[in-house]
Amino acid sequence: MKVTVERAELLKSLSHVHRVVERRNTIPILANVLIRTGTNGLSLKATDLDLEVVETVPAEVSQDGATTVPAHVLYDIVRKLPDGAQVQLEAGGDRGSLAVRAGRARFTLQTLPETDFPDLAPGDFSHSFKVKGAEFRRLVDKTQFAISTEETRYYLNGIYLHVADSAGGKPMLRAVATDGHRLAQAELEAPEGSIGLPGVIVPRKTVAEVQKLLEDKDAEVTVSLSTTKIRVAVGAIVLTSKLIDGTFPDYGRVIPAGNDKILLVDKADFAAAVDRVSTVSSERGRAVKLSLADGKLTLSVTNPDSGSATEELEVEYGSEPLDIGFNSRYLLDITSQLEGDTAELKLADPGSPTLVRDNTKTDALYVLMPMRV
Repeated sequence: MKVTVERAELLKSLSHVHRVVERRNTIPILANVLIRTGTNGLSLKATDLDLEVVETVPAEVSQDGATTVPAHVLYDIVRKLPDGAQVQLEAGGDRGSLAVRAGRARFTLQTLPETDFPDLAPGDFSHSFKVKGAEFRRLVDKTQFAISTEETRYYLNGIYLHVADSAGGKPMLRAVATDGHRLAQAELEAPEGSIGLPGVIVPRKTVAEVQKLLEDKDAEVTVSLSTTKIRVAVGAIVLTSKLIDGTFPDYGRVIPAGNDKILLVDKADFAAAVDRVSTVSSERGRAVKLSLADGKLTLSVTNPDSGSATEELEVEYGSEPLDIGFNSRYLLDITSQLEGDTAELKLADPGSPTLVRDNTKTDALYVLMPMRV
């Protein structure tokens, strides 16, 4: 194999594929990236057996071939080469090495045979649809923070993607994530080809990689799904991943419908006040108490080890007085997702879940479980 590729193109592609590679691997081949020449240039592929990323970059191919080299080492080499450099990759037949040349710099890397590289066979995808990058990125961004990290409830370790009917009966592509303490839901009008989509759970690592691939918000994304795999194609990048094999809980049961106490508060002022008073909260509890009375919200934190804090805000609230506690970090996570200037909290009582939404947007909602304070 002998190929010449522009350094910026190669670096951009390696930055996408090398992230998939785990730094500690018991299987040596999984630490490598597969480099293969093709009709469109140079193809790079990395996998961890659950997730696979393939990208093709323009290249001048002098001799066809394929090999695998350590992904992180190659990425670091290319990253440190000067801007504008032409990188030449050459692998000899039986030498078991890849020569990397750029200007006067030369590196020789150990290789493993490309025949040993695993392939994440995608199988047949039952559904495929196209969606704007900005819209799909928004679905992911609005919900990913609520993904559970608790491995015992593995079915919560991802985003539940499915098609559901909106209140008006219109089919919507909906993303939901929950960790049992909070829930995030976002949706967009169901794209053509997504109707009848099986409800799937997209793993946390895959969600993070999709976020990074959708940096260009003008790009068109092609999403293909089966009951076991998802494929996301953006330009020259194709990401394929296994799905979480489990049943997502009936999240509709925890979204409150009868909360009649409505609080309207300036989002920025509220977030800043929560952040300030939580400075004295304990690392473990992070509890902040919200005391509501007519037109006034008092935020307070009491920590026997470090002290106490209170702050008052003027708000729109006309219901009976209420004291309720929340995890301050969860409150800040949710308010950071709201796009308008005003946060709307629908409350019931100190022991029931609270509904939070942006009062200008109806395509995203958040549910937060209270804490005892």
